[in-house]
Parts: sequence; structure tokens; C-alpha cells
Amino acid sequence: MRVLIVDDERLARQRVRRLVQSEADVEVVGEAESGHEAVALIRELRPDLVCLDVQMPGLDGFGVLRELDGGHVPMVLFVTAYDEHAQRAFDVHAVDYVLKPVDEDRFRAAFDKARKQRANAVAAVRLGELLETVRRLAGGSAAMAEARGDGSGGALPGELATENANANANANANANGGGSAGGRFASRILVKQDGRMFFVKTAEIDWIEADRNYVRLHVGKTAHTIRERIGHLEETLDPRLFARIHRSTIVNLNRVREMQQWFSGDYVVILEDGTRLRLSRHYRDRVEKQVGV
Repeated sequence: MRVLIVDDERLARQRVRRLVQSEADVEVVGEAESGHEAVALIRELRPDLVCLDVQMPGLDGFGVLRELDGGHVPMVLFVTAYDEHAQRAFDVHAVDYVLKPVDEDRFRAAFDKARKQRANAVAAVRLGELLETVRRLAGGSAAMAEARGDGSGGALPGELATENANANANANANANGGGSAGGRFASRILVKQDGRMFFVKTAEIDWIEADRNYVRLHVGKTAHTIRERIGHLEETLDPRLFARIHRSTIVNLNRVREMQQWFSGDYVVILEDGTRLRLSRHYRDRVEKQVGV
């Protein structure tokens, strides 16, 4: 982990440096004695963590973060002699808030938080890259299908929909929960609503939400409710296109725009339309393996 130390007091910087250097796999990349110098070094060195004093002449610690808005913002561990800024520190998502004189055990506990947060952030980036790879692969398959003119839309190889003698079998399977004939995954799901019946193509579903014995299929601005358990529905969907990210949520990987880390260890999955969904820690490793195959 690459660390920058920021404090206008030389003795305070030396104390923090000794504590940081006692940690394994840590490099102190620099020191700054003012807020303006800190901004310049953060932009130049791009550290993983900044041990940042709050009260400094000219530009205080919160001012440093404001100056970084829109650029590289590292994790922040506030080290200060004043506790009245604690709530404000957590409002800007600081890793922790350590009071001077710095207690060694308290500092180590705060530094451990930073390690865990960085590990989670790295995992989130890796998962985001894997999701982007899946999206590119799916997009390439759709382009090839369109070029062939086979009307398969965005289907991946091995799951092309047919309109021959298997059509009735597929329709019946979908009506019973989505399983498809011949071992293929569901290409459409039967919806019964307002006295009518119609099919929803699975490729058009943005995400799926569980509500006890029902699920809601979110398709654009429309939501269709069917009587089905999310666990059973999950088994019928192609895992190359759909991932369960929470006990009550399945997402279409082609709709994922980005991921953001939550400080609880969970993540926020943001869809192309701005919908924000929670990726829980319980499902993170499972999703990562799923899309990394």
C-alpha cells in the first residue's frame, strides 16, 4: 500500500511515519506540510492512502478533499488533535479518525480498516472488469448473429432460439417457470396479467426482484409480476447473461454500467438506466467466479 503523510507539524509526521513503516507491505511515498502541497502530491503520486491532518493553515484537510473532486481520491485516514470534526470526517467516507497523541494500537486498528477497504476496492475493480468482458463477448455474439441474419438477436452460441418443432416445447417449459427444451436456457418467460397472457424475452429483462413467492421482471420502465420463486427462476436463466447479486436480486450483466464500493463491504451495481442495486458480500465471490469462467 502506498501512503502519503500530511501534517503541518514535523514531529507529528515523524510519529505517523514510524507507525506506518512498521506495517508490512507499505511504502511511504511522500510527506506534505500543507494542504496545497498535499493536493499537488496526491495528483502526482496517486497514493492508496493519505494520513491527513484536519487543521492546517491555508487549506485544511476537508479543503484538500474538495480540491480533489473529480480526480484521484485516495482513502483517507484523519489524524488530528481535535475530535469535533469526527462526524464530518465520516460524512466524507474517511476510513477512520485517530486523535493525537496517536496511540499505537488505535492507529494499527485504523490501518487494518484501510487494508480491508483497499482489498474490497481491488475486488470491485476486478469484478467490474470481468463484467465488462462479459458484455463485450455478448455484444460480439449479437453482432455475429445479426450479420448471419438468423434472427437470434443477442443470443450466445448454443442458445439460439428456434421456431420449428421445438417451439411448442419451449413455450410450455417457459410457461412452467422458464426451463427450455433440449437443455437450453429460457429465451422467454410467460406472464399472466390483467386477463391476458404474453411472453417476455429474457434478453430484454434488465433485472429481477424477489417478493416472497413472486418475482418482478423489470423491463425498461415496466415491471411484470409472476408467481415464481427467485431461486427456481435463477436455474432457468443463462449464467453467462444473468447473475444473482443478492438473495432478492438477479441482474442482466449486459445492463451493468459500473460498480461502486460501499464501506460496509458491499457494492452498488449501477445499470445503464441509473438503477442502483446492491451486490452483497455473500454473492460477490460467486459472481466473480461466474463471470470469470
